[in-house]
Amino acid sequence: MLLLHVKKLAEERGYNMSTLSRASDVSFTTIKRYFKKPFSYATTDTLEKIALTLGVEVGDLVERVSDVPGQKISDAKQ
Repeated sequence: MLLLHVKKLAEERGYNMSTLSRASDVSFTTIKRYFKKPFSYATTDTLEKIALTLGVEVGDLVERVSDVPGQKISDAKQ
């Protein structure tokens, strides 16, 4: 399972959901999902746009985790 670090990296660089959405040309709904549900499904195209905006590598946005207590696979897909 992958954990997204979009919120952490965005906030470290002074972005909130709205400003990151506009700057990266990624829908606000998608950015909100990544902020609120860091185990959400993400496309490589979207992650690349966000990474370019934040000045990081795509790999910096994700972390492989083996298991998350209380997190169901079905929750991560919402």
